[in-house]
Amino acid sequence: MSLGPGDSAHLTPAAEEALKTSDLVVGYRTYVELIRPILGKQKTVATGMRQELERVNLALDEALSGKTVSLVSSGDAGIYGMAGLALEVCQAKKIPLAPEPEGLEITFIPGVPAFAAAGSLLGAPLMHDFAAISLSDLLTPWEVIEKRLRMVGEADFVVAIYNPKSKKRDWQINRAREILLEFRPSSTPVGIVSRATRDGEKVTITDLANMHSYPIDMQTVIIVGNSRTFTYESFMVTPRGYLDKYDVTE
Repeated sequence: MSLGPGDSAHLTPAAEEALKTSDLVVGYRTYVELIRPILGKQKTVATGMRQELERVNLALDEALSGKTVSLVSSGDAGIYGMAGLALEVCQAKKIPLAPEPEGLEITFIPGVPAFAAAGSLLGAPLMHDFAAISLSDLLTPWEVIEKRLRMVGEADFVVAIYNPKSKKRDWQINRAREILLEFRPSSTPVGIVSRATRDGEKVTITDLANMHSYPIDMQTVIIVGNSRTFTYESFMVTPRGYLDKYDVTE
């Protein structure tokens, strides 16, 4: 179940209804606290980082016992969220996904993903083809991440970078910057958005030459423009090509 970027205004009505009709809400502690003001008497289970498998197993066990359970993710649950892991565990345990006596009915509720929230605060940086890459190498080998960064750089995609830096992973973002600088100029616009729509929100527009000078952490999404991305006043824009085809002065 998807919570969106954090502010209750960006929680969809479908997600809010699902939360209110749940017997149990399970999620990462920070995300559960974000939605606590709209919860009623539902039981909640909130755990820390790197306990994703425990949360999924608990949610599935409770759902199989007959409870209505919301397993929550920030942004969209299908984008670096819990949806995929839940299905993987169901497959591994051979849990039938059907509303039968020993089956399980699962509904996936979409939400506003972090790159969309960040993009809206920056203007229109995602107006043309883009890719999303997580720099976390806890589950994906760094060699694979680096290859993807090179392919994105060579193909001139705009790139939305998730999980850019943590206390223990502090070098990956600088390496990503070095790789992208091989394919695009140092003047390429870069948007840095921390805690989009939440308390402490911060939006910065800089460039590849200077992006490493700004605070970056796990709650930051970075959007690096392509060869045509430009800035206009306080916004980033990646044109689709309309003005190449049409005369705006007509």
